Amino acid sequence: MRAGSLAAAAERWLVVLIALHTFAIGFALLAAPAWALRFGGWETVPPLFFPRQAGVFHLVVGAGYLVEYARHRTVFLLLTAKALATVFLTAAALAGGAPWFVGFAGAADGLMGLAVLVTRRLVRLAQPRPDPVRG
Repeated sequence: MRAGSLAAAAERWLVVLIALHTFAIGFALLAAPAWALRFGGWETVPPLFFPRQAGVFHLVVGAGYLVEYARHRTVFLLLTAKALATVFLTAAALAGGAPWFVGFAGAADGLMGLAVLVTRRLVRLAQPRPDPVRG
């Protein structure tokens, strides 16, 4: 297997696995919001509408990752979402008062985004470049 096809396969699997991870969080927040929040370290549970809304948001974003990749073979939404989530969650964890899960999720989102960014660069490096002389 060539390096380019290996990188493309890795990228494809990463997008699918990250989408499945996003769906899992979405379903947990939608189906069992109180349990999910307590598992994450929250001592009090807000009105269930808000964690359920976050669950639906995760389902939409996960679907967006898959649709964008299937239609265009791009990862812009995924990289943007992971970068913004990393910044937000890390800042919230550093500000204090956040449960353990916030810092963990920030680190996990950062690592997922970094893995996709690296594989995207490898895919691009392996693509043939047109000859500037021959066109």
